[in-house]
Amino acid sequence: MIKVAVTDLEYSKAAEVFKTAEGFACLCAPTPELELANFIINNHISHVVVGGDKYRNELYEALPEGGVIARFGVGHDGIDKALANRKGLYCTNTPGVLDDSVAECAVGMMLIAARHLASCTADNKNNIWKNRVGFEISGKNMTVIGCGNIGRKVAKIVKAGFNMRVNAYDIKEPEDRTYIDKFTDDFADAVKNADFVSVHIPDIPATKDFINAERLDMMKKTAFLINTARGNVLDENAVYDAVKSGIISGAVLDVFKTEPYVPQYPAKDLRTLDNIIMTPHIGSSTVEACSRMAESALFNIKQCVDGHKDVMNII
Repeated sequence: MIKVAVTDLEYSKAAEVFKTAEGFACLCAPTPELELANFIINNHISHVVVGGDKYRNELYEALPEGGVIARFGVGHDGIDKALANRKGLYCTNTPGVLDDSVAECAVGMMLIAARHLASCTADNKNNIWKNRVGFEISGKNMTVIGCGNIGRKVAKIVKAGFNMRVNAYDIKEPEDRTYIDKFTDDFADAVKNADFVSVHIPDIPATKDFINAERLDMMKKTAFLINTARGNVLDENAVYDAVKSGIISGAVLDVFKTEPYVPQYPAKDLRTLDNIIMTPHIGSSTVEACSRMAESALFNIKQCVDGHKDVMNII
């Protein structure tokens, strides 16, 4: 029986999978690092499944050499890979299993922005009956920033489902351009006619604050920005300024530099602007994706235990 600690939020998202996984004893564990480390030590555990929280010290001391830190999800900036490597630990993630959920969420955010659904809901709950005029998305222009699996799935949904014209930007042209009308590595050219700009790039040093004041200024004044990628790829203060001053029409954001959200500068609180819609990192939070992430995380641990490290999703 392989004993695994699973941080409490991740356990709750796929409890049935963790409870019934054959050959595993999955224990619900606290998320804060010191508490998690003590839990691992006290229960003699070698492997852990974690979410997006940052782990920098005690976790790596608590796990024995050869143990696995399995990320429940794709982004892994919360894990110190260099420290894990020095301690002889394996770090894995779950690529591919949440692509559909995140892509669908991005498209849903586009619809919310186009028809003012968030504002209308807030109005009604405050006993305000106000008919807001939105716009159809059929035939409009979507620009996808990042041509990975999720970006291409967004392109497929909006092209096949809404007959939108899809432009795509990346540093390298994708092999599959089936649902992309135009590819370019020139950001200004990619966004100049976009009604929606959807961000799907990884959080790496080269993409820090990629969506900044200069790039926001390249967009149409009527454009909406959508971010379901990672918070660090977007300069939140620049987005605040762009929306407030009318450089772009609005933004729909699911990820933030600090989660739960904390303004980077108190005077530029994104929550104070009506044309910014904010959700609490729910892009991959579907029943289906959570089950697949749990199965994938446990698969990685099982392969490590069985000595099949060549098929692990090592990061």
